Amino acid sequence: MGSSRAQHSIVICLLLASWIPYQGFAFGTDTNQAAFLFVNVSEASARKIPDTVFGIFFEEINHAGAGGLWAELVSNRGFEAGGPNTPSNIDPWSILGDESSLIVSTDRSSCFDRNKVALKMEVLCDSGGANKCPVGGVGIYNPGFWGMNIEQAKTYKVVLFVRSLGPINVSVSLTGSNGFQTLATANIVAADVSNWTKMEVLLEARSTDHRSRLQLTTTTKGVIWFDQVSVMPLDTYKGHGFRNDLFSMLQDLRPAFIRFPGGCFVEGEWLRNAFRWKETIGPWEERPGHFGDVWDYWTDDGMGHFEFLQLAEDLGALPVWVFNNGISHNDEVDTSSVFPFVQEILDGLEFAKGDAKSKWGSVRAALGHPEPFDLRYVAIGNEDCGKKNYRGNYLKFYSAINQSYPDIKMISNCDGTSKLLDHPAHLFDYHVYENANVIFSQSHKFDHTPRDGPKVFVSEYAVTGNDSGTGSLLAALAEAAFLIGVEKNSDVVEMASYAPLFVNTNDRRWNPDAIVFDSSQVYGTPSYWMQHFFKESNGATLLNSTLQPNPSNSLIASAIQWKSTVDNKTYLRVKVVNFGSTAVALKISVSGLGQNSTESLVSTKTELTSGNVMDENSFVNPKKVVPFKTLLDTVGEVMDVVLSPHSLTSFDLSMKSDNNILIAGSDSVLRSSSSS
Repeated sequence: MGSSRAQHSIVICLLLASWIPYQGFAFGTDTNQAAFLFVNVSEASARKIPDTVFGIFFEEINHAGAGGLWAELVSNRGFEAGGPNTPSNIDPWSILGDESSLIVSTDRSSCFDRNKVALKMEVLCDSGGANKCPVGGVGIYNPGFWGMNIEQAKTYKVVLFVRSLGPINVSVSLTGSNGFQTLATANIVAADVSNWTKMEVLLEARSTDHRSRLQLTTTTKGVIWFDQVSVMPLDTYKGHGFRNDLFSMLQDLRPAFIRFPGGCFVEGEWLRNAFRWKETIGPWEERPGHFGDVWDYWTDDGMGHFEFLQLAEDLGALPVWVFNNGISHNDEVDTSSVFPFVQEILDGLEFAKGDAKSKWGSVRAALGHPEPFDLRYVAIGNEDCGKKNYRGNYLKFYSAINQSYPDIKMISNCDGTSKLLDHPAHLFDYHVYENANVIFSQSHKFDHTPRDGPKVFVSEYAVTGNDSGTGSLLAALAEAAFLIGVEKNSDVVEMASYAPLFVNTNDRRWNPDAIVFDSSQVYGTPSYWMQHFFKESNGATLLNSTLQPNPSNSLIASAIQWKSTVDNKTYLRVKVVNFGSTAVALKISVSGLGQNSTESLVSTKTELTSGNVMDENSFVNPKKVVPFKTLLDTVGEVMDVVLSPHSLTSFDLSMKSDNNILIAGSDSVLRSSSSS
């Protein structure tokens, strides 16, 4: 506490270089602003940042899961999207052939009790005779989610259920988007499929087409029923069904937690369309799927409750389960009748956390995961605080969960940023979607939040409207300033996550988003790359820092000390957002750290900026706005650097081991974190 080493301080001076007006956004030394940033590294002023602050939020929106992270290539694989009544719409399935060669319809003859609709294909033509089938046969095809990404030399597993009154000879093919080029094919030949029969085929692609489709064709007259048709690449992450490139984008953020599965997706416009966890577990072919009426599309729920928990585990992140509390956008269960909803959630907790011999824990174990998942947080509803029955329902859930699972932290939908809540909670939810100036100003939002109440969970934040475009640098900078405020208030803010996470560019239901993809490509928006500046902050040490003065209130900064598991070195990181349009000459003066206390070879500057504040990334130019890292040539007591206008910059100074900061009550130096 009182050692001289603990009293060292770093003075970072933002000094005036000249008063020449700044022209454009390029690097240069012309500046007209000046400020000082004082960073105190003494043990007395340092504070450990919680391990949980920066994470991610996954919602089934924009086809984030169905047609996205969940690698299933067939859209509407069970023919249920058209509803339970038949005949029904089979979209996006289409017919190959005309009415003289086949008739396609739906009926309720499936062998699966929870999804009874099946496709019936009555083939009128034959391999010979007067009504001869066309070359290639007749049948049906599925284009997937705006095209299936089929890649040369990769293997795809096709699973389908089939029934027929006679023998069958069905060609299963992956073709180009127009059906003319065959990428892979195999035949299913069977003499007796009078009962529903599961068929599996492995197809190895001979060439690549990013907009492929699946075709099921025949030249044999007769009646064939199909149901639950699936195409999955074999190379999903750990075989768990997650698309590798999208999973890697999440993994690279090293999130401390993942909130799922919504969002409004949890609520539904009506309760009949809300997410129900029990309907999303077990064999995929037995899941009924449901229509997400908020975001207006069908999901087969291949990515269900178990998969979300598995995703969290695969990411090394804590799961945060958001569940429905008997309230949708348009209807509510009265508190006197909410007990069945409470019991459903208690069952869900047992599924996640229960012993493998418990009722629902045994179901989890049967799915291949005998060990409990590390579920510590649940959110009771989403954006429901103003609803008539919320508080009454909330208290029923809170009491029951607290009694059965006292270790679970519960999150209220009600805002406690300015006054204490009137009901018990461990955390409360705070959502903010605003223009860039408002988000930037909210860097001070939590400065006066009561410290003696529940912690804050900023589960949804983003710049929206004209300032965001479809993911602009301006938005990212305002959000970075907001997160610096979160970081500096991490004694009261326990968690924060951007929203939404994913968007399939073919079905943009919300704008902007962090990660943009189609069937074969992916890129991060500036808001995605901004979050990389904070991934070492979880569990790091926050250092006291003060800006004096702050010209035009356009600067915000923080300082942390963190340890890398890659090189085992300890780093001092200073992050600065320059929200203004003028470059700033930054003179960094490091004092009191002792001789040779920094190591120049591994000290770096990382900057997120661009030529125009509204610049965005795209499939054509996915790295137009990404962090750029350079070595600091001279590291010592005095360093001269430049802050670009409209920029986020971090300086990572490698420190000698004898300058590590020990937090009072801790038996180790900082929490280890991988380097960028």
